[in-house]
Amino acid sequence: MSVPHPAAQRRPQPAEWTDVNLADPSVHAEFDLTEWWRRRRQENPVARHDHVPGQDGFWVVSRHADVMDAYRRPQDFGSASGNVMDTLLHGGDSSSGRMLAVSDGEQHRGVRRLVQRGFSPELLDRLGASTRAATHKLVARAVERGRCDFMKDVAAHIPIAAICELLGVADSDSEYIMKLANSALGSDVPGQTAREAQLAQSEILVYFSQHVRRLRADPGDDLLSMLTTSELDGSPLRDDVIVFNCYSLVLGGDETTRLGMVGGLLALMEHPEQWARFKSGEISVESLVEEVMRWTTPAIHVGRTALRDTELGGQQITKGDVVTLWNTSANWDERVFTNPETFDGGRRPNRHVSFGFGPHFCVGAQLGRIELSALFEALRALVAGAELTGPVGRFYSNFLSGVSSLPVELRR
Repeated sequence: MSVPHPAAQRRPQPAEWTDVNLADPSVHAEFDLTEWWRRRRQENPVARHDHVPGQDGFWVVSRHADVMDAYRRPQDFGSASGNVMDTLLHGGDSSSGRMLAVSDGEQHRGVRRLVQRGFSPELLDRLGASTRAATHKLVARAVERGRCDFMKDVAAHIPIAAICELLGVADSDSEYIMKLANSALGSDVPGQTAREAQLAQSEILVYFSQHVRRLRADPGDDLLSMLTTSELDGSPLRDDVIVFNCYSLVLGGDETTRLGMVGGLLALMEHPEQWARFKSGEISVESLVEEVMRWTTPAIHVGRTALRDTELGGQQITKGDVVTLWNTSANWDERVFTNPETFDGGRRPNRHVSFGFGPHFCVGAQLGRIELSALFEALRALVAGAELTGPVGRFYSNFLSGVSSLPVELRR
């Protein structure tokens, strides 16, 4: 790996300590908030964010211990109203009680058991084999061409292909689903309107509504077919519950994994000594995957609603308050991680929260790890080194963070 292109150098820090608006997607894309978060953890680990005109205030939780505490207390901090800042600040999530990520209690536990049953060892083995084969071909083609946009030409195709196979979606539709997913939670450029994101979200729901009807008539051996033939409390699982959880799997599994993939390659390029350790076998694929997820933290926050008056990190939280848990800060907490600002592919232990924790731990985490492992295995086998050939693009979102474009030359 080579020294990065100047375009990959660190982004500027915010000019003012008090003027950072965490609800603004451009803040996360255009600024390096490392020092800002460090100061938060030291001085205001659980603090109000009230200074933005026209927006409701919310709590910002930045320390690892407090984030974990909130994850462990679903009886105090609920998900049913929404799990993303934007929906919580604008009336709640329309899929409340139907999608795993935004449900609580018995409904959440019942649907989660069904979805987890669908991630059987046999299905994961099959997905692992097809993902490794497809990833090897993608990386080999990129090496053959020499130059590529690693996001567009490689990473973008891996998780969406696995998710479409998981859900019984035709290969010919995967590009369409990928395009919608890319617009539903953010954008490659600043200025995307809320209306554009809503349209993309609606189109995903329409697609899977039609797909569920087809599978009810002719089920296969995929996860979605299993859900269409399952029962919850003695009744068939409703179409809307199935559709919303397809939506969740697509958005949760596609964007986060590919952002981790691209950010992981960039991290290896920026830290050539880690690439050398990985190529030599000193760093295992499994260990590298965990450090990439910590380092990149694609899902930078998770939202909760206080279900009753309670306390968190020494602060009194009022029932109904919006509470945001910032994984991106918790994963760099110096109280938990030795030298957190060092990318260490062999880091052990690695108690990152990139997949969440507690009852809402990411149901597709194992599949995400399979996909990331397939990519790094292919890079280690096929690539001698990589060099940036142009500017690095950033993803504009206040929920997801990472690299949207990575032009590179891959050396055989």
